Amino acid sequence: MQPRISMITLGVTDLARAVRFYQEGLGFPKMDSPPDVAFFTLNGSWLGLYGREALAKDATVSSEGSGFNSFNLVHNVATEAEVDEVIQQALSAGASLVKAARKAEWGGYSGYFKDPDGHLWEVAYNPFFWVGPPDAK
Repeated sequence: MQPRISMITLGVTDLARAVRFYQEGLGFPKMDSPPDVAFFTLNGSWLGLYGREALAKDATVSSEGSGFNSFNLVHNVATEAEVDEVIQQALSAGASLVKAARKAEWGGYSGYFKDPDGHLWEVAYNPFFWVGPPDAK
């Protein structure tokens, strides 16, 4: 087995709003998709958006829950200035600021926002970590 994460699917409460946020707000390239789901091509993976209730039903789990879901998504960028730019772009598209970007104790620079459905995103500049896909080095 070759370990990888090929797609992340987020359960959303309003698919049209979520598509606008990721496609128009953040500029993610949307693929042709059936009407009840949306897929975006990322560098080396995909992001899927699917109704929260339907996704929970498919996994046979409860859709109830709030607060911290024990994970966050991370978008690594090439500079500290780009961290600020991406966070501002997300806020302009309807995200809420969780933690303003600042120097991190691990030596980088990062900040956090939540998308309109409350999914936690970190935007980070990590001087110790290459930002591109691992197979492109």
